[in-house]
Amino acid sequence: MSTKSKVLIGILGAAAAGVAIGLLIAPEKGARIRGRIRRQANGLANSLSNLFSNAKGELTELKGRVKDGKSVAQEKVNRLKENFV
Repeated sequence: MSTKSKVLIGILGAAAAGVAIGLLIAPEKGARIRGRIRRQANGLANSLSNLFSNAKGELTELKGRVKDGKSVAQEKVNRLKENFV
């Protein structure tokens, strides 16, 4: 896991904790607060799921590009070898 993803997960976790603490401190009835916390947690979970899905898709695309670039580079190396041999 890269440093950027660790930082992002830390920030999102701290934000979720802050929201939960803020809702618990707010002067509302318990059932209402728990409902709000549940909705916030579900929203955060959906956001994280989307973030990881998008990242996975981008990594898969990047992997394909690297593979294609490697093939192109190998072809060029082979052509250079043929020209000098």
